[in-house]
Amino acid sequence: MSKDPIRAGEIVVFNVDGREIPIVHRVIKVHERQDTGEVDVLTKGDNNFGDDRLLYAHGQLWLQRHHIMGRAVGFLPYVGWVTIIMTEKPIIKYILIGALGLLVITSKE
Repeated sequence: MSKDPIRAGEIVVFNVDGREIPIVHRVIKVHERQDTGEVDVLTKGDNNFGDDRLLYAHGQLWLQRHHIMGRAVGFLPYVGWVTIIMTEKPIIKYILIGALGLLVITSKE
């Protein structure tokens, strides 16, 4: 994560307290506190109707710098669906791992 200022429109990867899986969404508002100079960020998923405040920890209205893990530098459409499907249906994860393991065992050098 670079020290460059975060700007509205950027896509960031952030972690919310109490959640294991990071979220990748677009920054829609940046608020700089006049007294401390700290920056608060509000995000929104491109396909969501409202902002992400419902995803944040209880009572949290903004993300702080320590929540943000990184910025998007490229994009692969629909890749996020793989993690969502494997989280919601663990059997698919086991089938995929088993198939990859079988492929490794049966492949010849």
